[in-house]
Amino acid sequence: MPIYEYVHLDGNCKDGSNKFKKLQGLSDEPLTKCPKCGKPVKRVISVPSKARKNILSPSNIAEKGFTQFTRKDKGVYERTAGEGADFIVDKKEKLD
Repeated sequence: MPIYEYVHLDGNCKDGSNKFKKLQGLSDEPLTKCPKCGKPVKRVISVPSKARKNILSPSNIAEKGFTQFTRKDKGVYERTAGEGADFIVDKKEKLD
């Protein structure tokens, strides 16, 4: 579920803030009133969150204790990150 950002249209909320964030489902209707003070609000487009390092990078996979394999041939997979077997052979796929 995304977190939406709202701004007050008539000044600030009773807590002194002009903005608040609300966790809502994608199909939920936007709020029209502040849940704290009842003043009118509108949903605004927020700045996207800061990009994080690639969670599927080989170095991150190995750091977290996982192993990554890449398909080399039909039924043959080679280890590209982490610890474990150098190759995996899928005998079912290899025989077909």
